This record gives sequence, C-alpha cells and structure tokens, in this order.
Amino acid sequence: MEVEQFIAEWDEDSTGAKEIFVTLKNLLESLEATDLEFKARPGITYSLRGVKNTQSKWPLYVMVDVIDDDPSERWLSVCFFGDTITDPDELGDLVPGGLLGQDGHCFDADDSDMTDYLVARIKEAHANQ
Repeated sequence: MEVEQFIAEWDEDSTGAKEIFVTLKNLLESLEATDLEFKARPGITYSLRGVKNTQSKWPLYVMVDVIDDDPSERWLSVCFFGDTITDPDELGDLVPGGLLGQDGHCFDADDSDMTDYLVARIKEAHANQ
C-alpha cells in the first residue's frame, strides 16, 4: 500500500506529526465501513481520506493532510465537512469552501496534544455520515 511506503520513508519528524498520522491512520483502518484513499503530491501534501463504503451524504468524512512544504517540519491539517462534527474546545477553523468546495472545519496538528481531540472528531464524523 502506498501509504505504508510513505510512512516507512518518512525519516525526519521534528514536529511529531508522523506519530499522530499513524495513530489516525490506524483509527481509520479500525472503523466499520471505511475505505482509505491516499493521494500523494510530494512537496505539497500527502492526503489520507476516510471514505464510508456505504450510502453517505459526502464523498469522505475526514481528510488527513500531511503538509509537505518543508519535509523536515511536516504538520497535519485534519479537515471535516462543517456539519459532521462539533468543536467543543474551539480548536479548529471554519474554512469556507475549503473541503472539496464545501465548508470545512479544519484542525492543525503540530503536536501530540491534539491527538485525542482529533480521534474524538473522527469518530464523531464517522457516526454522522
């Protein structure tokens, strides 16, 4: 699988983004009725998408982007369609038209403190699809 090769070749990780990415990937693999799509655009992003393989309002329920403008300092942008999650701690940003042309809600993850919060949002989005 292409995503496994990407992870294996991800050598530098000064921000801790790799650990968060692997945690979120493993979560997505464990969720019922979920397929993973991986789109590599080296130097821009590596995008992991959680897609429900059942009837769904949206083409995906989460997009985990590894921002690759500086491969030695990658960070994550984790986005959801705006109406699929809540943000009780107000840690995300509303991005009008920012997710496949629809309003998105995105979280920047540049340290492991965000991991549990993102796991909860992914589970919420999965349940709301």
